[in-house]
Amino acid sequence: MHERAALLAKRDKLDVLGSPTFEEQYRAIHGYRTLEDKVAALKLTISEQNLELLPDYEQRIAVLKELQFIDAKSTVLLKGRVACEINTGHELVLTELILENFLAKYEPEEVVALLSAFIFQERRSDTEPVLTKRLQEGRDRIKELADRVTAVQVEQRAVAEQGMDSNELNFGLSEVVYEWARGMPFDEITALTDVQEGTIVRTITRLDETCREVRDAARVIGDAALYQKMEACQACIKRDIVFCASLYL
Repeated sequence: MHERAALLAKRDKLDVLGSPTFEEQYRAIHGYRTLEDKVAALKLTISEQNLELLPDYEQRIAVLKELQFIDAKSTVLLKGRVACEINTGHELVLTELILENFLAKYEPEEVVALLSAFIFQERRSDTEPVLTKRLQEGRDRIKELADRVTAVQVEQRAVAEQGMDSNELNFGLSEVVYEWARGMPFDEITALTDVQEGTIVRTITRLDETCREVRDAARVIGDAALYQKMEACQACIKRDIVFCASLYL
């Protein structure tokens, strides 16, 4: 109240109220102050204090730094550039597989069978898939990498990160995809599992997209052998009724 009284007394001593341009000057000052308030509000909107998910953001950044997808200055490294090519999900685990050259020792039919675990995320099949020894070894290695990535996420409390542990990997259609890639007719691969035909078709078509993304990642790192292998993977699954323009044809 004392401050208000002092301001009123100061105002009464000013000659500005009698100025013929007072309204014009007041309008200009009022507009200037209004813009200042809007600028302050916008700065608050884009500031870190307004990020409700800032802790989650920082945890995810910590995960990327720990796994060396970005450096200490948050500059994107090679791993990060590879991960940017993966859009079908689980980019952290897939990037680890690509840069460890994991897929190099497997044939195209085996590669698509192993990658199907990242695509087939519906209910687990009651029919246990019969996998070759090489596929079993690949399955165990993928689970190991998935657990390692999940351990980093748990350590950084980034449990909301779109990763997976080994329990979320579903190899229920690996045998089906493997036999399909080897040329088995569709009516025969449906007998290998109790999964519905539509789910099988959807998994294989999405698998083609994943193969294309891994192929693009191979181009980023300059791995010509992997690039050609992923093209071969696409060629071995892209056939017959699964990729028919219409199921009525």
